[in-house]
Amino acid sequence: MTEREYNECVNLYADNVYRFILKNLGHMEDAKDVVQGAFEKLWINRDKVEHERSKSYLFTVAYNHMIDHIRKNKRISLKEEFADSARGVTGHRNDTKRILNEALAKLSDQQRSLVLLKDYEGYSYEEIGQITGLNESQVKVYLHRARLQLREYIVKVENVI
Repeated sequence: MTEREYNECVNLYADNVYRFILKNLGHMEDAKDVVQGAFEKLWINRDKVEHERSKSYLFTVAYNHMIDHIRKNKRISLKEEFADSARGVTGHRNDTKRILNEALAKLSDQQRSLVLLKDYEGYSYEEIGQITGLNESQVKVYLHRARLQLREYIVKVENVI
């Protein structure tokens, strides 16, 4: 990959990678760090990466950096959020975005990543498999289970959209 091709990758894929990582992590600064690390690794390995495979490589590296970041932060777990009931908020607003975000938060990291890659970013099962290191049938099964879990949460009486 040439320097020009690398710059083209930055222009084409930076926003997509950032959105994917941000949606998973939920923290802007952490997402920026992960994305920057992914592009740094792409730059370091640019001689080994074919330009045609750069998108898949970039998402795979970003995904792996994100998983490492999540594992590291689980060891240093500080809760800054309190439940609405602890804050004295009693009224329930059934807005769609909040319910969907809550439903996504209930999924495991892997399930959330699969749902976001398929339904939010629009990747094929094969591309998701390349990014996550799963085979295509595993992606389909895990994605199906994640969607069932989402549906179960969303259709609860208190969350009906």
